[in-house]
This record gives sequence, C-alpha cells and structure tokens, in this order.
Amino acid sequence: MMTTMSNLGLMLCLCVGVLGGRYSREMNEQKESVDGKNSVEFRIAKLNQVWEKAIRMQMSPVRQAELHSDLKIQEKDELQWKKLKAEGLDENGEREAKLRRNFNVILAKYGMDGKKDTRTMENNNLKDHDVREGDIFDDPRLDKLWNKAKSSGKFSEDELQSLRREFQHHKDKIHEYNILMDTVTRTEEIHKNVISPLEGDVKEHVVHQKHTELKQKMKDLNHGFERLRKISHEGFSDDSEFREPRVIELWEMARRANLSEDELDSLKEELRHFETKVEKHQHYQEQLELSHQKLKHVETLGDKEHIMRNKEKYNSLAEKTREMGYKMKKHMQDLTNKISRDGLPHNEL
Repeated sequence: MMTTMSNLGLMLCLCVGVLGGRYSREMNEQKESVDGKNSVEFRIAKLNQVWEKAIRMQMSPVRQAELHSDLKIQEKDELQWKKLKAEGLDENGEREAKLRRNFNVILAKYGMDGKKDTRTMENNNLKDHDVREGDIFDDPRLDKLWNKAKSSGKFSEDELQSLRREFQHHKDKIHEYNILMDTVTRTEEIHKNVISPLEGDVKEHVVHQKHTELKQKMKDLNHGFERLRKISHEGFSDDSEFREPRVIELWEMARRANLSEDELDSLKEELRHFETKVEKHQHYQEQLELSHQKLKHVETLGDKEHIMRNKEKYNSLAEKTREMGYKMKKHMQDLTNKISRDGLPHNEL
C-alpha cells in the first residue's frame, strides 16, 4: 500500500507540469545549491525526480545508463524549446506537445508511468498467442520467422548474431510504437477535458500531427518486417552496406526519401561513422555489465580497498557509457532530422 502511494505521489509530481498545459518555470528549472553549484544531475527538476526514482528502483546498469541518455536528450530538447518559446516561435504549441509526449514515453518505456506494462509485443493482428519454447521475441510472426531462419542452415554463427540483433531491434520498435500510441490516446483524453472551445483549431492540428506520426511509424514497422522476412528467406546479400539495425533503419529510410545520388553517397559515409559509434557504445555497455558483476563479487569478499578500486572503475565506466549513449542518440536524432528535412517526413521517438 505504501509503495503504491509512493508511486502515485511521484507520478503526481512528474505530471503536474506536463498535464497542466504550459510547462511552469518552477517545475522545469532546477534550483542551485547554497554554494552556487548545481549538485544535481539535470538542470530540469522533473528530470531529476525521474532519475532519483530510477536509482531507487535499482535498474540494471545498462538500462540505467540508457535512461540517463534519454533524459539528457529530453533536457536538451526542453532547453532548446524554452529559447524558441521566448522568441515566440512555438505559437501553436506543437513543439511543446511533442515534448510532453516524449517525456511520457520515457516514463512508460522504463516502467515509471505508474501503470503495469500491458503493452507487450502485440499489434492489431497478433494477440493472445500461446508461449512456446523458442518464442523469444513475444511476437508470433517474429518468433516464427526467427525459428525458420535459425534452422535453415543459410546463416553462419556471426550472421545469426547480426540477424538476432535486427529481430531484437524490430521488437523494440514495436514496443515503442505501442507506448507512443497509448501515450497519444491518453493525451487526447486529457485534452478533451482541459482545452477550451477557443483552442479547438490548435487541438485539431496537434491531434492530426500525432496521428501522422503514428502512421509513419507503422509504415516504418511494416518496411522493417518485410526486410526481416526477405533476409530470413534469402540470407544476407554480399553487398550489405551496414551491420547495425539502427544504421540499417536510417539507410533504408534514406533510400526511400527524395535524395539525390550525391546526397545518398554523403549520407552513407556519415552512417559508417555513426555505425562505428554505435558499436563502440555497445562495447562499453558490455564492459559496464561485466564491471558490475565483478564489483558484486568483490563486495562479497569484504576487502575494502579492493572494493573501492572496483567501485571507482565501475563508476568511471558508467559515466563514460552514459556520455557515449547521449552522443550516439543525439547523432541518431540529427541524422533522422536530416533525412526528414531533405526527404520523407519522419519523427524519431
């Protein structure tokens, strides 16, 4: 009962600046400490509340680092929005609405929205299937495709690892889509109750933009599944440009966009650099998990000096992983916006 009340209290604090219309200055500006130094993790109060809650939840080190990167991106976007708002450049509230939505998506993604997560890997056609041995993606179409590919004999061990990463990425994208759809639906219900008739035109425009975003994400999911189906049946082609799923997704998006050959060549080179950044980030995530396991083992031995050395190494690695995660996600955000600006409209979750 106490845990439920605690979670409810946190959610009321987190959402008061989000659901009450305009972001308030008091809610969004983190106060400095007495000595003039900011002793908190983020410059925005509600993001610190989320981070402090995450620490209490004892998430895995990698998941906690991922949340930190997402919160840094949210912080960057909110601070940019505040500058735009001060210059009168968000009159219709589109950017503000997207910030609210993105914040709610972060809460849902990490199980901090006060709801039991019922958004499992299901879509309009695929629900209520029996879990069987070999079902590792929580989606019958993905599981069937994966098991068929795994037993086909067409893939080496390294290729199976690459293919599994692509399947996992697609599973994550379905989950993100379901979270976004749920968030949009709840936001619309709130708007029905709080927006006055005088703001009807603005509301209609924002709702239309949200549904356009959802349609584009569903289209991307369909493209992604067709790619998985093709690879599963035909194997990897010799001229595959990239290995990492996020990079492949961006490249496929670019090829569908209205880009010239020169623009595609330039983007391809940039994506190669981005892929290196993604792989480096993954390496640090693996090292962070190993460091955490070693620290837990050392703590059982009771050698304080040994514990201190391992804790310092772990903390340094955790900080580096968060920093690299932020840079990687910001780079992906920039690449997505670049492709959207020059080609097809697309919104990054």
